[in-house]
Amino acid sequence: MPPPGCPAHGTASSLRRLPEITEPAQTYEELRQQYGAVAPVLLHGDIPAWIVLGYRENLEVMRTPSLYSRDSRRWNAFLENRVPADSPLIPMVGWQPLCAFTDGEEHARLRRAVVDGLAQFNRRGMRRYVTHYTRQLVSGFAQSGSADLVRDYAEPLPMLVVSRLLGMTPEKGPLLVEPTLDLIRGSDTAAASNAVVTRVLEDLVAYKKTAPGYDLASRLISHESGLTDTEVVEHLRLVLVAAHQGTVNLIAHTLRLMLTDRRFRGNLSGGYMTLPDALEQVMWDNPSIGVIPGRWATGDHVLAGQHVKAGDLLLLCIAAANVDPEQRPDLSVPMHGNRAHLALSSGPHECPGGDIGRAIAATGIEELMALLPDIRLAVADGEIGITADWMTSRPSTLPVEFRPLSPLDVPQSPRRAPTSAQPLPAAIEPGAAPSASASTRRRRWRALLAR
Repeated sequence: MPPPGCPAHGTASSLRRLPEITEPAQTYEELRQQYGAVAPVLLHGDIPAWIVLGYRENLEVMRTPSLYSRDSRRWNAFLENRVPADSPLIPMVGWQPLCAFTDGEEHARLRRAVVDGLAQFNRRGMRRYVTHYTRQLVSGFAQSGSADLVRDYAEPLPMLVVSRLLGMTPEKGPLLVEPTLDLIRGSDTAAASNAVVTRVLEDLVAYKKTAPGYDLASRLISHESGLTDTEVVEHLRLVLVAAHQGTVNLIAHTLRLMLTDRRFRGNLSGGYMTLPDALEQVMWDNPSIGVIPGRWATGDHVLAGQHVKAGDLLLLCIAAANVDPEQRPDLSVPMHGNRAHLALSSGPHECPGGDIGRAIAATGIEELMALLPDIRLAVADGEIGITADWMTSRPSTLPVEFRPLSPLDVPQSPRRAPTSAQPLPAAIEPGAAPSASASTRRRRWRALLAR
């Protein structure tokens, strides 16, 4: 007999262990071939779960909260005390007073506060932040003529921007880069990293209650939904982790695409593919968060031929769903202008900050290429490794070379980066590209990428 909670058609010894996966795409396809659109897997501590691989099946789970709840307290592994307190799963699936772990009216109350808080940041203000910090980061390595665009650029930039949007002072952002990356990896230190991030946010909320500004923390504190201090802290953590991790991966994958894929370099330089098109292609082929935990079954039912029991955990495998052969029989066909990917989820829990991440990535890449127009990869494409864990994957490094610049060659921001007291009144327009005109962007990309 299988152990308690283990899917009935597999024993613990025969199932794939997600923490041990080093080739996610290959593993997902093998699972699809073996089990179909829904497959049994094991998590940390050999705790069983279902991974949803099919595009239609993912949409069904995302859009049917009556069958698939976000309340992790339903998980049979929790109810049976099979998840230790220091499990690396806890930061991601341990119940918290968050919109991501609620349904119905309570979800609507909490989500409304987050959506309203994010709506205060406009495109122009975002560009000021991103441009300022891009120039600051490039100044740090410009004289050397070389850099690792993952470590030196993709990882720090989103944190510098997002931490300021939350209301932190400039020195806090760099300190949170590694803890935020670590807590989502599912490593042995994930719980400790989560505690570090939470303490910083608790201090921020305590400060903003006495000195409010024009930032997300202040807006959540004052919002008419009446969030408690704990709810404010947890939602700030949710935004910080999701926006940072997701945007790091989006920037890293898009830069690799531009530097290595001649097909896309040709399209971009020829004007057939804009930067937003390239970002959208990456969101199809390499979604920032490949696996989302999760949903919990509210009752016994059958999904894609698998008998799911009440309390079972379902993992949404966005990476597999976006390349489902039923949805994309030919992966070589570009997905220009097609936003039907699941990179931002769907249904009532669709990511409310997707346009902010896209705006940071688009502006940051555009500004980087303008500062370093002769940038080129310093190694062969085949030498670029992939850093993968059970939820995400991205290029390990992107070593590049370019003509060394003096400090005077890197333009200074026309004004210092916006402070939390400076209003950014209009909401980001969904799907909006940076504020340059389409023809200007296209000419700039032709010039930069043709070199």
